[in-house]
Amino acid sequence: MSAKPLASDTAMVLAAGLGKRMRPLTAAQPKPLVRVAGRPLIDHALDRLGSAGVAHAVVNVHYFADALEGHLKARKTAPKVVLSDERDVLLETGGGMVRAASLLPDPFFCLNSDNIWLDGPSDVFAELSQAWDPARMDALLLMVPHTRACNYRGEGDFHLDPQGLASRRRPGRVAPFIYTGIQLVSHRLLRDAPEGPFSTNLLWSRAIEEDRLYGISHQGLWFEVGEPGAIRPTEEWLTRA
Repeated sequence: MSAKPLASDTAMVLAAGLGKRMRPLTAAQPKPLVRVAGRPLIDHALDRLGSAGVAHAVVNVHYFADALEGHLKARKTAPKVVLSDERDVLLETGGGMVRAASLLPDPFFCLNSDNIWLDGPSDVFAELSQAWDPARMDALLLMVPHTRACNYRGEGDFHLDPQGLASRRRPGRVAPFIYTGIQLVSHRLLRDAPEGPFSTNLLWSRAIEEDRLYGISHQGLWFEVGEPGAIRPTEEWLTRA
């Protein structure tokens, strides 16, 4: 099977959060500027977008917005960054996408700004593009099994059926797949969205009910970097890679 071109040339990078779990490192800076392996977290994400051929990134800002904006303006490498300003109110993941929707093509990649991963046989944006089917999907989530989720200690997030259709972890059970924070999103997912702050989980729940939320399994490693104690193990992994 020949490779498809990328499904989108644009990604939204979610960078507005308060980074509470990363305290005290986020007491005086936003989490995307916390350094891992000598580089701010957001640069890991943006550089991977650029190397994959994603030309544009929309980055939302709220917490220590000026510091993050200054850092992004100083970048000279792809992708080209446009800000989605949430200084007035933190809109959470779903509300952030809705505010930025006019800046985003259909479909668009969306990823958390604190993501660190190692690719498998192909880069993750190519993997998502290869599997993307807009006739069936409102969103396609990149997931990772527990065996390839470094620093992760949770119970998982989703189940996938043989066709990749996603369902949530059942109460009291362990789900085999963890959401990596990377997805490919149709504007259809955002339709009739509420105003103000809300989580993307609200939109995913509707997509699950309509059999339009899908996932694929990441073939490389993914690193949970949610708190200070995860930084050193992640750096050690990256050194060995």
